[in-house]
Amino acid sequence: MKLVILDGHALNPGDLSYDVFKEFGTLEYYERTPANLTAERMRDADIVFLNKVQITKEILAQCPKLKYIGVFATGYNVIDTAAARERGITVTNIPSYSTMAVAQATFALLLELTNVVHAHNDSVQNGGWIKSPDFCYWTHPLTELLGKTFGIVGFGSIGQAVAKIANALGMKVIAHSRTAKKIEDFGKENFTVESVSLDELLQRSDIVSLHCPLTADNKGMINQAALAKMKDGAILLNTARGPLIDEAAVRKALDSKKLFGFGADVLSQEPMSADCPLLGAPNCVITPHVAWAAKETRERLLGIAVDNLRKFLAGTPVNVVN
Repeated sequence: MKLVILDGHALNPGDLSYDVFKEFGTLEYYERTPANLTAERMRDADIVFLNKVQITKEILAQCPKLKYIGVFATGYNVIDTAAARERGITVTNIPSYSTMAVAQATFALLLELTNVVHAHNDSVQNGGWIKSPDFCYWTHPLTELLGKTFGIVGFGSIGQAVAKIANALGMKVIAHSRTAKKIEDFGKENFTVESVSLDELLQRSDIVSLHCPLTADNKGMINQAALAKMKDGAILLNTARGPLIDEAAVRKALDSKKLFGFGADVLSQEPMSADCPLLGAPNCVITPHVAWAAKETRERLLGIAVDNLRKFLAGTPVNVVN
């Protein structure tokens, strides 16, 4: 049996090992695969693993031996899952592996905006504190989170983890979800989270944090109209999917100070484009899609990927998305 990894570098830049897959057959590995080579590299494979390589119906038609596609991620929109199902190809993903890592990254972005740790450290390291006539000083406004209203859009495992951290920091948590029962059930075991409409969440929140999947219905949901509903001086966070945000509208809101700040780990185009409206925006903190990238998190992902394949071959597939 032949296994092919099409774009393994992101998951494993050298600190993990893909040798765990060799027990299943011969392994062919590529750090990256350009679109024009995808079909060629998959053509005689039985098993394919990928992260962000696009797999179309036309590519699948050229892969007669293919039985299984394992995605090294939770999102699987890069694959034509309907076409895979028609050809009897099982597609699996990796759910919930990065819940706490993404929650941690969400608050890393928020705390950078509220406490501006990086800029204050730069000032100290450049001698600012040595020259200060006072025992303390600050180079940027600081914001206390206690008592703020934290609005969560999307209330799956990550949204729920974020809610717990926000509550621990003394914030009131409100949430909007397609499944309001998730919010109700969460409150029975934890603490009360008020379920509200999206409009109400935007209007009431001091911080709005996105944790919903990207769908055809919510693409660009945070646009000029949505931003106009938000409080003046609110903070917007996106660790979900880049296209949820109208980046030009967010840039205008930052320039006008309608938004106090914006923090994101995802953009509509990745890698970032040279003409991205958010490049150089004021009070804007962007990390390059690394919320999932701690070694511990990637080790967990790889372990689940191996287990997914093992169970598929045993006839008891799990985490099937098609």
